[in-house]
Amino acid sequence: MTTAEYLETPETVLPRELAFGVLRVADAPTVSHQRVVGELFIGLTAHVRARRLGEVLVAPVDVVLDAEADLVVQPDLLFMGAQRTSLVGDRIFGAPDMVVEVLSPYPRIGHLEEKIGWYARYGVRECWLASLAKKEIAVLTLADGAVASRALFGRGQAIKSDLLGELDLLPINVFGW
Repeated sequence: MTTAEYLETPETVLPRELAFGVLRVADAPTVSHQRVVGELFIGLTAHVRARRLGEVLVAPVDVVLDAEADLVVQPDLLFMGAQRTSLVGDRIFGAPDMVVEVLSPYPRIGHLEEKIGWYARYGVRECWLASLAKKEIAVLTLADGAVASRALFGRGQAIKSDLLGELDLLPINVFGW
């Protein structure tokens, strides 16, 4: 399937992506997955809006990383900095500044390492991995097509981000111990 064909398909709330011409569709996420997505969205949106940093969007939103290579992803959350909001329309054409993937015990679409590689290759600057099983958040800084650094935040540690600074967002609140 081409990117043009993908973009002409009917809207759906089921998670899906186009991986180099191959359509991947998954079942709806679990309630615990969506609770974490919701808590992260609320916390990130409050932080971003208060500082006028840009915009936080929640899945499903198509992110066309490479139209020519037929690569379209749907991260659980994404952040677009204020200087890059021109990329945001009905879909996003280009890399977000930051993506968040909530890791369920049962992966839904594709392989995590593969997605992180795509994010790094196409210019995403930061990738958060929120682990339901471990109740912790890893913040990966991406640069030059690879993971440049990794920081892990658990329970009561305030999450720090190169893009967003220190947040009043604690994993203990996100995961609802």
